[in-house]
Formats: sequence, structure tokens, C-alpha cells
Amino acid sequence: MAEKKFDIIVYGATSFVGQIIVRYMQEQFADGSVKWAIAGRSLSKLKQVRDNIGLPDIEIIVADAADEDALKQMCAQTTVVMSTVGPYALYGDVLVQVCATTGTHYCDLTGEPQWIRKMQLRHEADAIKSGARIVHCCGFDSIPSDLGVHFLQRSALAQFGHSCDRINMRVVSMKGGASGGTIASMINMVKEAVSDADLRRELKDPYSLCPQSHGFTIAQPDVQIAYDNVYGGWIAPFIMAGINTRVVHRSNALSNNSYGTEFKYEEAVVTGQGGSGKQKARAAHWGANALMIGLAVPPIRWLLETFVLPKPGEGPSEKAQLEGNFDIVFLGSTAKGETIRCRVTGDRDPGYGSTAKMLSQAAACLAKDVPDDVPGGFWTPATILGDKLIKRLEAHAGLTFERLP
Repeated sequence: MAEKKFDIIVYGATSFVGQIIVRYMQEQFADGSVKWAIAGRSLSKLKQVRDNIGLPDIEIIVADAADEDALKQMCAQTTVVMSTVGPYALYGDVLVQVCATTGTHYCDLTGEPQWIRKMQLRHEADAIKSGARIVHCCGFDSIPSDLGVHFLQRSALAQFGHSCDRINMRVVSMKGGASGGTIASMINMVKEAVSDADLRRELKDPYSLCPQSHGFTIAQPDVQIAYDNVYGGWIAPFIMAGINTRVVHRSNALSNNSYGTEFKYEEAVVTGQGGSGKQKARAAHWGANALMIGLAVPPIRWLLETFVLPKPGEGPSEKAQLEGNFDIVFLGSTAKGETIRCRVTGDRDPGYGSTAKMLSQAAACLAKDVPDDVPGGFWTPATILGDKLIKRLEAHAGLTFERLP
């Protein structure tokens, strides 16, 4: 790839999470080790971000998400585009197309499986041809899950000589406010699914993001309200499992089935012990179901959007971000009955504080750490960034990856 003016362009720098990213980039790369710029559709808002954060010398690039020529001009200047412009199913198509055809590497925060699959089908051949490395899901969905499984499997290989054929992920604790952008993406996905029977079938396929030749046939676990004897507490379905599990299975497929052809993976949230834990599990499960049903009914959806749910551009306060955190445990087992446990933690709220740091370090890793001979295509965080990103996250992003007794 020819020398570019910038290593990274933060596209969508005026969004709520984009501004957190800009502050973090300012702190992390003040030494000039990464050359970066900010971009978006509004010059005045970009200047406001520049002035509010105190970056008088940062370069500004104006490009609307629908303006292919402007996006091409932006991509011509950078090695990596880091995009926060969502819902991606509404605003992300043209940028992925431009990156795939121009050989520009790309990463984002999407958790929209239907959109990712559409981008793979439309643009993977171009990305392979141009050398563009496209990496979706570089925030809380799905870096802790994808890299947590990667870390556990590497540990299992070192200890047992083979990988685990089953991993259960448990969200032990998670503290942080809901994001307007995430809610907007969820609303859009529900709208699409209501009117598209093929999409509804696709959203039931745990392997929908795997290459079409993946060959996986084993049924995946269907998490319900239950008492987890291994963990020792009540569990309920985890709302982000829909995207995380698909990314993990794609990582298995892209790594030549390194987790096994009969690998099973599930995610659940731990709600506690005893009667109160059971009640919390029921409340979490019923609440999530009620939300999805409400979003599918236009009048109820309007009420939720208008009066209840956070709107795009809204998110937790800086205090809430600092006080947020997450703690996730992975329980692995092999066909021989061997067991292993690992843990991933983060020191900020998952949806914004930690996500901003994860995406920024993923972009830096993509720009600086991936060998030149790695081909283009649609990768996952684990398969293209792997241990190199874990090292960055532990050193600079407040995450920990550890073996448990």
C-alpha cells in the first residue's frame, strides 16, 4: 500500500461515541506515533469538536455518508477508516463499498448481523482483490466475546494440546447506561425483520456470518432461564448474544475450524442465586421479550422512541462512563472432560467508555500491527488482530484477560 497521509481517520467524530474516541485518541497518540484526522458531514460541528477538545492542529475532512466521491477522497488519504456512523444499515453501505474497492482498511462498531452479511455478499470479492481488510464489531459487541474465546482457546491449546469444543460465556456484572445509537440500530433491525420473512429466518441462523462453505451443522444451545450448576447462579439470555455468537462462529470458520467442527458456544447473563436470582432472570428475559415485541408494533414503537428510549446522540454522563465496568467469565470444556476458565474485564461502561477505547486500539492495531502479507477480506477481531490487540487492550484500554483457577 502506498504511503498515506494518515494512519487513521475517525469518521463520525461528532457523534456521541465519536467525541469520546477523539478525546481518547488525543491522550493516547499525543506522541505522534499515530497520524490521525477527524471526519464527518458537518464542517461546523467538526470545528466545534476540535475546539471543545482542544486540538487546534487536527485536520478536518468533510464527507457525507452518501457522497461516494467525497468518501473516495477521504479514503485516499488514510490507511484505516474508523467509522462510528450508525445505524450502519442506514448509513454505512457506501463507505464499506469505497473501502473495499480502494484497498482502504476499515473497522466499526456495528452490531447489526443482517447488514454485515449484506456487506460480505456485496463487497468481499472487491476487498480480497484490493487488499482492504474489513473488520466489523470492534466495540463491546463483539471484542470481549471474540477475543475472550480466542484467549481461552489459546490457553486450552497450551494446557491440553487441543481446543475446547464447548464454551459458555457468562456476564457476571455489567454497569453502564444504554446508548441511543445502539437502540436506533436495534429499532432499525426490528423494522427490517417485521417486513422480511427471509431476514427473520436469517436471524435464527447462528452461522449466518460464516462463509457460505462453512459446513457447520451442529445445533447451538438455546439459552433460557435456568440455574447454571457450573457457574453456581441463575442465568438469563444475554441481549447481545445475537451478534456476539455469530462473530465467534465466523472466527472459528476463518481459522480453519480451529475450535472444532462441533464447537458449541452460548452467552448468558448471571442474575444471582436463590429466589431473588430467579426473579431477576425472569424479569430480564421478559423485559427483553417485551421490548422486542413493542418495537415490532408501530404505535408502541413510536411511544417507546418518543418517551422512553434514548435517542441517537444521547448516552451516559462522563461520571457514569467512569463508574461503569464489565466482568465476563468464559467456561470451557473439552470432549475429554477437561475444563478451563478465563475472565475478561473492562474499567469503563461497556457501551461508550470501554467501546471507544476498544475501537481506537483496534484501528491502531489494524494500521500498525498487521503484517503486509495478510490478505484483504472480511475478518473478525480475533482472526486478524488476535493477540496483538489483546496486548494493546491490556496496556492502553483498561481491559484484562486472565486465566482463573
